[in-house]
Amino acid sequence: MDVVASTPVDDTDGSGETRTEQARRKGTARSRLEEEGDIAADYLEELLDIADLDGDIDIDIENGRASVAIVADEKSTPALSRLVGPGGEVLEALQELTRLAVQAQTGDRTRLMLDVAGHRSTKRSSLVRLADEVVARVRERGTAERLQPMPAFERKVVHDAIAAAGLVSESEGEEPNRRVVVLPPGADQEGSD
Repeated sequence: MDVVASTPVDDTDGSGETRTEQARRKGTARSRLEEEGDIAADYLEELLDIADLDGDIDIDIENGRASVAIVADEKSTPALSRLVGPGGEVLEALQELTRLAVQAQTGDRTRLMLDVAGHRSTKRSSLVRLADEVVARVRERGTAERLQPMPAFERKVVHDAIAAAGLVSESEGEEPNRRVVVLPPGADQEGSD
């Protein structure tokens, strides 16, 4: 019987953590996000019962965060708009309350995103279109363009769309007047929020 000496395989990514450990940690992060979604769903179901509103709860994980959506059929969607409010103000407050409910149970701060009746997904689409228009103008004119003030969620969508188009953006100002500035090609500053 021949004995073959084996060389240990370096199964790390340079951080000293093996791929197995990375997968376990990633699985743990995923299960933590699933737990956040479940807690948020329970909280929101109770809220819908109290408010006597019809809606289903969809839970997902998007971009490394729990994503929860309250959806309804066409007949019930107008009633859910009360949970969005003018300019999404009620939705923002409800998202913060939901995050606090999750934090109260897990002990950890969450970046959970909440959507109601497709408000955020519709807003995301219109913001991507806006970003595309601004990119075209900035490329054509060669000068920076400042957008209207917007909440953090909206700024993030615009920053991502600007980066995907190959330009750089940054945020300036203080809340609630914080805005995105789109820089012309060749600007060597990094985007931020």
